[in-house]
Formats: sequence, structure tokens, C-alpha cells
Amino acid sequence: MTSKNNNGLSAALVSNLQDVLSKRKGASDGSSDDPPPSTSDSVGVAAKEVEVEEIDDSDSRPIVLVTNGDGIDSIGLVSLVDALVNEGLYNVHVCAPQMDKSVSSHSMTPGETIAASSVSIKGATAFEVSGTPVDCISLGLSGALFAWSKPILVISGINQGSNCGHQMLYSGAVAGAREALIAGVPSLCISLNWKKDESKESDFKDAVGVCLPLINAAIRDIEKGVFPKDCSLKIEIPTSPSSNKGFKVTKQSMWRQSPSWQAVSANRHPGAGNFMSNQQSLGAQLAQLGRDASAAGAARRFTTQKKSIVEIESVGVAPKTESRVKKYFRLEFVAKEHEHTDDDLDIKALEDGFVSVTPLSLLPNVDSETQAAATEWISKALNTDH
Repeated sequence: MTSKNNNGLSAALVSNLQDVLSKRKGASDGSSDDPPPSTSDSVGVAAKEVEVEEIDDSDSRPIVLVTNGDGIDSIGLVSLVDALVNEGLYNVHVCAPQMDKSVSSHSMTPGETIAASSVSIKGATAFEVSGTPVDCISLGLSGALFAWSKPILVISGINQGSNCGHQMLYSGAVAGAREALIAGVPSLCISLNWKKDESKESDFKDAVGVCLPLINAAIRDIEKGVFPKDCSLKIEIPTSPSSNKGFKVTKQSMWRQSPSWQAVSANRHPGAGNFMSNQQSLGAQLAQLGRDASAAGAARRFTTQKKSIVEIESVGVAPKTESRVKKYFRLEFVAKEHEHTDDDLDIKALEDGFVSVTPLSLLPNVDSETQAAATEWISKALNTDH
């Protein structure tokens, strides 16, 4: 491996990468103004009884499994799947949440019924799942939904918003990639540093163009047996993908957004009282339908991410002397200004306009051997002509 500068990449690598990106940009000038795929045109949900998908033995292409944290109809996932299908090199499968689960972390849904409904995405086999990204990957790799044993690569993305620093601990997208790693399948988690009032949907198409060479290189080297083992790659794409400064191998920072809890009035926000009931899983809803009304009272069970609350509603009986206090809150994450002095940190590289590539391990900290192996592979991959 050639000598590296203090940013973790060789001078030759940086020069080659800029040349590759320049060529890709020039090749796409004729279509760069086209709008990204419309979810209304390319994604149509058709719920039906789910059977194990029969694999096409004549299709020898490597299987790629895609999930995300934002939900199956998100423009980031649709743009990525469209590009992978158009490559014509992969048998693309999708197993993603039916709704936004971007801050579900590594949560799963044991003991409850998970619904998997087929979804029409041109060129791919796709299911939306009434669970978390970890549920999606666990189900997808189990053999219960798809007939194949395992894909060659799992990709989580492209997700809206960065997962730098401690935000990755909250991220359902990162957790989906981590679940694949736990199952022994190489994985990538790709995110776009989306900024309100600045980013636009077409940025996802540009982000796909930036990361597609790395995806192709990963699949090629997995087949060769030279892809770094025991680590997942977290790829953070800057706000303006088309004007990025290149790739930089980084380390996880301590950056985080601050949680902000705001009290919500049930009178001013009538939907607040129904918020938790809307989060019920399909199994809980079916169980609720099976309950018989009682003259003495009716019980309603609401399920949240953290706990279950059972509320007893009196019917036809004298009111109780004791009253319960019920309050409603809403959580938002607020970005804070931080001073980052280490150029090798993920958030610093991202803010400086680089594509941050961070190796993640199942160990508490990425050991030096894994870091070195990942750094060497990324350098070689990006120096290879695509």
C-alpha cells in the first residue's frame, strides 16, 4: 500500500478518485436534470398472503438485499434500488419497513405478528414489513421469506440524515446493517447529510452516483474473498454530493444531536390521544378486535417503544374517586454546534465536504487490525478502474 497522508488516504488514491468522479459526472450530464424516481409510479403496495419466494435457478447474479430506516417508499431507497437494477449485475431484493423507523435503534418485535406485504418495484423482489429495520434483515436472512440462504451484500440506505457519532446508536438504518454483520453477511449503511431548506430530492440521485462505485467494488471483492471481514462500512455522503471532495476513511466521533422533549396539549392536538394507538403492531390490533365489550368496563392497550400502558375506561358504573394524570410529549432532536479538531472524525470529514467511510465492528471499539484492513481495502478499491 502506498504511503498515506494524515487523512488516512494516499495521495494517489485521492487523485484517482477525483478522476473517477469527474468521469462519472461527465457521463451523466445528459440526464442529471431528470427527476428522481417517483414513489407513486414505481412503488405500488399489493398486500397478499406471503409465501416463501421461489428463487429463479437460472439467475446466477449475486443477490443484494436492501433495507433502510426511513421506510420502503422513501426516495433514497427507491433511487438506490433503481440504480442497482439498472446496473443489470445483481439480483436485487428489498425488505424494508412500511413506515419510518429511522430512530428505532437495534429494536426487534418478538412475540407479535409481523406482516410482510409484496411491493411492486421494477426489476426487484420487494416486501414491506410492519416492523423495524432489524426485523426486516432478520426476517430476510431467515429463509422464511426468501428461498435463498444469504445475499452477498446487505445495503441499508440511502437514508435521509447523517448517522455520525452517537447518532448511530439511535439509528435503525445502522442497526439493519449491524444485524446483517451479526448474521455473517457483509453490509454497508449509506446516509445523505440532508439539511432542511437546502437539500432537494435530486440529491439522492447524485448520492447514488457517488457510492455506486464503492458498492460495485465491495461486491467484486466479497466474491474474491478479499473484502474486510468482521466489519460493516458506514458511508456518509455530504449535503452536496456532486461537489464532494473525495472519500476519506474516518473514525466514529462523539458528536450527537440533543434530544428535546416538548409538552403537547391533547386539547390543542387532538391526534395526541391517538398517537400511541396508531403505533400498534398488526398482532396487537387483531387481539384488540377479539376483545368483548364488558358492561363493567373496557380495556384499551396502547403500545409504545418503551412500555405498554393499560387504561381502564369505566362504562355504566360510578366514577372512581382517584383520578389519573396523563401527559403527552413529543421528542425532537436538535443539532448543536460542536468544534471538531480531528480531521479523521466522521462528522468533521462530512462537514468539510468529504464522503466519510467509517469501519464499524461488533466489538465496542474497532481494533487496529480491523481498521488497518478496512483502510487498505478501501484504498485498493478506489484505485481500481471502474
